[in-house]
Amino acid sequence: IMADFQGKYIDVKIDGAVAIVNMKHEPVNSMGLEFWEALLTNLTDMERHKHVRALIYMSGVRRHVFTAGNDIKELYAPKTNQERHRRFWLAQTRFLSRLYKSPLISIACIRGACPAGGCIMSLCCDYRIMADIYASQIGLNEVALGIAPPLFWCKVMEDLVGHGLATRYLTTAKMIDRNEALSVGLIDEIVPIENLLIAAFRVLNIFLKMPASSFALTKYRMRGKVADAWEAYGEEEAKEGWQLLSNKRTVKALGAVLQRLSKKSSSKTSSGLRKKGTLRSSL
Repeated sequence: IMADFQGKYIDVKIDGAVAIVNMKHEPVNSMGLEFWEALLTNLTDMERHKHVRALIYMSGVRRHVFTAGNDIKELYAPKTNQERHRRFWLAQTRFLSRLYKSPLISIACIRGACPAGGCIMSLCCDYRIMADIYASQIGLNEVALGIAPPLFWCKVMEDLVGHGLATRYLTTAKMIDRNEALSVGLIDEIVPIENLLIAAFRVLNIFLKMPASSFALTKYRMRGKVADAWEAYGEEEAKEGWQLLSNKRTVKALGAVLQRLSKKSSSKTSSGLRKKGTLRSSL
């Protein structure tokens, strides 16, 4: 399918009322400043579009990965600076919080691993469909890397699966397999890998029957309070985050992760592969 928009990080194809956003940052869709900015710009454009009512997010990279989460170089203090980190954090926070309350219908088609930043992005969507393959796992696994998941990331997971289960998943950095994820409500459906897009359009047929205005207002009533507080906290969180990332212990922990990745993975700038078939991410 010819894309209506082709960029460095995403391609966008508009099919009637649906925009298909294909994330294509090889090898594992690691999410740096420019990646988040591309997602935010696209979301803003699609919300202003005359005909678009829905978004489908997919991965176009060769590996079975939705996105491996934040580029660790954006979090490793010696490789960045406070001003870049602020811009990175605000782009990420604005995109996620706005996606969470967007008047558009959003579906995540998850093919393979979906840790950390990829996990929270999919949790901010209205519906999550996962490919029925062994590599399909989802979770906020930051604790394993020596960093804490951001406040509102924890809140979104808690609102989905409940306080007790979210606490256990978050504090043990658990990557949850597709069957458990379905049973606890982290995802909504498992389909054969070749049917991801077909399933997304089937679900959208139900959503698109709803009047746009009542859908948007109801979604805002359910999510707006959290989304608005999340975005408002961005500046403060960026400052607090930089202090934590500049901490010697955090620098040492993330430095060790970067070293491991450069040795064991062809993905030098991302959250990459720790063991064959197991993705480890950052934020």
